[in-house]
Order: sequence, then C-alpha cells, then structure tokens
Amino acid sequence: MEHRELTEQIIGCAYRVYNKMRFGFPESIYEKFMLIEFCKCGLNA
Repeated sequence: MEHRELTEQIIGCAYRVYNKMRFGFPESIYEKFMLIEFCKCGLNA
C-alpha cells in the first residue's frame, strides 16, 4: 500500500469517528474508536 492510500484511509477513519461522536470526549475515547475504525478498514495499529 502506498503512503497516499494509507493516509486517505486514516483520514477517512478520523472523519467517520468525528461524524459519529462529534466533540467533547476525552482523547482516550477517540483513540478507542479510531482503533475500531482501523480494524473495520483492515488497518493494524
């Protein structure tokens, strides 16, 4: 996978998490939801 494709997937995950949760949560919560999104896209973190 090229860096550009990987970057697009990561940014897509971040947008999906933000659109579902919005703002106001501790960083640790966003981290957990990002890991879930990464798993859904087949990314390892």
